[in-house]
Amino acid sequence: MIPIEPVILVEGKYDKNKLEQIFDGTILTTDGFGIFRQKEKLALLRRLADVHGLLVFTDADGAGLVIRNYLKGTIPKDRLFHAYIPPIEGKERRKAAPSKEGFLGVEGVSDEVIVQAVRNSGALNCAPKQRGNLNKNDLYELGLSGTSGSAERRRAVMEALRLPGNLSANALLDVLNCLTDREGLEALLSMPKKAE
Repeated sequence: MIPIEPVILVEGKYDKNKLEQIFDGTILTTDGFGIFRQKEKLALLRRLADVHGLLVFTDADGAGLVIRNYLKGTIPKDRLFHAYIPPIEGKERRKAAPSKEGFLGVEGVSDEVIVQAVRNSGALNCAPKQRGNLNKNDLYELGLSGTSGSAERRRAVMEALRLPGNLSANALLDVLNCLTDREGLEALLSMPKKAE
């Protein structure tokens, strides 16, 4: 596993799964064009980019370009990295037909192509910052998963940290490790609730 400081942003879950096999870092998805409708997620990406940098790694097709250009206009240039895969003809194994342009997406290219694209982006040259050390057991012990009222406590944490309310448990853990550590999360949980 290659450690990487910037948060990696890919289009979908298959791209994310592929990169999780190669890189040790935080990997989030745009949910395809969902990024255009998710103001909370965009705000989160801005915050993560400010702290860690953001590596945009979309497919080499028209949709990937549209997403990439949108993010170029919303994230400060000095906090943004771009990994580009070359246009390689073919189709992913899970798909019945190739993409409209006929090129492989992030999930379909070799690990070597992916690593070279990330090297070319400059994202591997970032000095690592200290990340939190939270794990799923911490979330359980702090009452944020698997306990009575855990969903309500997770919502309160996401609201307090101005995070999108639709983060999965794994995505929440990744984001929390970018923003805080166990002590910071405990302090947040001990803060009195705001009066409605």
